[in-house]
This record gives sequence, C-alpha cells and structure tokens, in this order.
Amino acid sequence: MSAATQKPGQYLGAGRIWSGIRWGFCILVLLVMLLPLAWAVFLSLRPNLDLMRHARLSVFGPYTMANYASLFGTAVPLRWFFNSFVVAGAQVAGVLTLSSLAGYAFGRLHFPGRNWIYGFVLLGLAIPDQSVILTRHHIFSTLHWHNSYAALILPGLSAPFGVFLMTETFRALPRALEDAARLDRTSTFGIFWYVLLPQTIPAQASLGIYTFLLSWNDYWWPLISATRPDMYTLTEGMAAVQTNYAEVTGLGVLMAEAVLAGLPVLIIYILFQHHIVRAVTGMVKL
Repeated sequence: MSAATQKPGQYLGAGRIWSGIRWGFCILVLLVMLLPLAWAVFLSLRPNLDLMRHARLSVFGPYTMANYASLFGTAVPLRWFFNSFVVAGAQVAGVLTLSSLAGYAFGRLHFPGRNWIYGFVLLGLAIPDQSVILTRHHIFSTLHWHNSYAALILPGLSAPFGVFLMTETFRALPRALEDAARLDRTSTFGIFWYVLLPQTIPAQASLGIYTFLLSWNDYWWPLISATRPDMYTLTEGMAAVQTNYAEVTGLGVLMAEAVLAGLPVLIIYILFQHHIVRAVTGMVKL
C-alpha cells in the first residue's frame, strides 16, 4: 500500500531530475554557441591600441564606439554591405518566385512528363556546386558578365531544394480548397495566387531565410566572379582585408564588421521565427 503510494512521487522526482538535466544541457550548448559572438562584440568595443599591444583586457573597460564610427565613415565596407543586400535580396525574391511556381506545377497540376521533369530537378540536390564552377565561370566569361550583379545573382536562382520544399507543401494542402475555388470559376492562376499561395507562407518564410543565409554567407562564387573591390560582397571583402589589415590598424574594426554582418540574419530570424516553427511543424506532420 505504502509502496504503491510512493511510486507517483518517485516518478515525479525522476521526471524533474531529467528535466533539469535537459535544461542544463541546453543552456550549456547555448553558452558555447554564444561565446564566439560575445567575444566578437567585446573586441569590437575595445580600443584598437589595446588590441594591438596585446594588453590584458578587462571586462570593466575601457570601451569605445570608435570602431563602428570608423566603419561607417569608410565608403568601401558600406559598399560591400550594399552589394550583399542587393544580391541576397534578389536571390530570395527570385528563388521564392520560381520555387513557388514550380512547386505549384509539380504539386497540383497534371501534364505529360511531370514526374520525369520533377526527378530531373531533384537530381540537382546531388550535384555539388563546386563541380560546375568551371563551366559556370566559362559561361559568364563568354557573356562578359563578371563584376556585375547579374553574375552574382543568377547562379543562386537555381534552387532544387526550394522546388522540392514548395512542391511537397502544395501537395499537402487539402484538395477541397482547390475544388471550392473551381466551383466559383476561379482560373488556374487565380487558384494559385489567391487560394493556395497564402497557405504556404510558413514554408516560404523558411525558404526565404534559408536562401538569404546561403547568399549572405557565400564566399566561393563571389571570390571568382567579383574581382573589383567595388563589387565585393561582405564575405569576400572581409576575407580580403583580414590578412594584413587586422595586424596593422584594425582588429577592432574587423570585429565590428563581423558583428554587423551577423545582425541582418539575427533580425530576420527574430521577425520570422513564428513562420519557421509553423513550417517545421508542418513538415514533421508530413
């Protein structure tokens, strides 16, 4: 009798212990992941003279905003930020448009060779980007498009994963939505634009953030295509200056660039985190 009454309490105590262990582990992982970012912010707020002298750095200061003021007072880094925003924004818009149209066609329409074409598109997931870099370079060289926004943007519009994600998202939508729209004599494009597309906003938000991350952090292709400093993206520009620039005058400025480079990604994730959770939940249900 007494043993039976003690079992629920024992289970409750064990559950609390395991819950505390899980929370402790998650907090530990969070601290490990935030440590590099905190260190970069700390260095970006310290005087460059202290960093160059390798002086002992105290958490109590001194602190300065001179590194950020120096960054915004120089036209070249701002140009790199602008280029990265243009390229990333154009790729996000292009990938969302093309992937949504292709996903609707593969997921809801019936036409000859649909499955074969869809399978051919998915083969792109198995092809590493580095394996086609020489061919891509030859094409853009022939067109004389290097050192242009077109050369930086167009390769990123090829997104087999985006087509796959939107296709499966459209397939998961109830057929009743489309049938009701057809009873109201809605056109095929009207069904796509007014009925089904609004239902895929969570998946589009996830795809948009994923595309933005890939474009914002891309270094390999801009390094090949953009050879003029005024066409550098932020990743290429930071890599170009960190070899000697940090040792001569600007480790603090370099850390300020790194902090500002991560802010757009953080802001976008905070703004769209609700849609990301909905999209992940929907994919799990599939």
